[in-house]
Amino acid sequence: MNGADAQPVQGGPLRSIESSARMMQDLLGLDADAIAVFLIGLDDSRPIALDRFEPVTAHRYCQLLMRARHGEAVRIAPSELACPAAASAFGFRPLPDGLASGKGLVGFGIVQAPDTGRMMFEQMPRLPSGSLAAIAACPLAVAPASPDVVIVEDRPEALMWLILADLNLRGGARRRSDTAVLQATCVDATVIPHIEQRLNFSLGCYGCREATDLTPSETVLGFPGAQLDDLITALEHLSVTAIPRSRAKRGYQNVTCRVPDATVDAARRGAARPHHAFRRSRSFK
Repeated sequence: MNGADAQPVQGGPLRSIESSARMMQDLLGLDADAIAVFLIGLDDSRPIALDRFEPVTAHRYCQLLMRARHGEAVRIAPSELACPAAASAFGFRPLPDGLASGKGLVGFGIVQAPDTGRMMFEQMPRLPSGSLAAIAACPLAVAPASPDVVIVEDRPEALMWLILADLNLRGGARRRSDTAVLQATCVDATVIPHIEQRLNFSLGCYGCREATDLTPSETVLGFPGAQLDDLITALEHLSVTAIPRSRAKRGYQNVTCRVPDATVDAARRGAARPHHAFRRSRSFK
């Protein structure tokens, strides 16, 4: 078994979903809610109470997540998912020829050659065609049941600790990101974690950054809902020493306190100095 396929270490205390969500938010200092995603099968018997999720129309999947991130409980039917690439990833309908050929991505300026775009879609992980009846999303803290996938959209530093928590659960095996820098929320943060039952992370994509309020200083990851409790246990351990020590930046402060005054003064005057010295000095104006 290779490192990427190492089985997670189990055994953390069982918590309520609300408790786990609040702990994640507090431990990481998240700026918005983590998101619970439910991939509703045709014969789904879970106590999800779909009538409590507001139906939305003409939305992209990343926009569904945006609304859930900001406190709403929403759901979407296959016919209402506006993004054709996401609709294909979730098995709602076939990919249009213009995208499948790669020509659409050339038109968007994402790739230079149609063959590049075609390859991206050929390798795209997908759920089985017709396997879902709907997708629902809400803040994790109010999830009515264990979600299929938990998605976190936030600062890279906060997400880094979740990845490190996952590494701890996998016994130190290196973590890997699977991405085409396309379909970051639907494929990278949802389909891959669901199919492969593992955490996956991404730097975002053209679509989610164009269609939502995801900022340049934020990115996204997803992990199976069944792993939430164990990840929180690992985060608790990291929160004792590693997280507060890293965020205190004592090593950085020790270096900046020793920057010679002449270097700072020269940088302020615009004299020829290494670029890093100038950038560092600006914070002391």
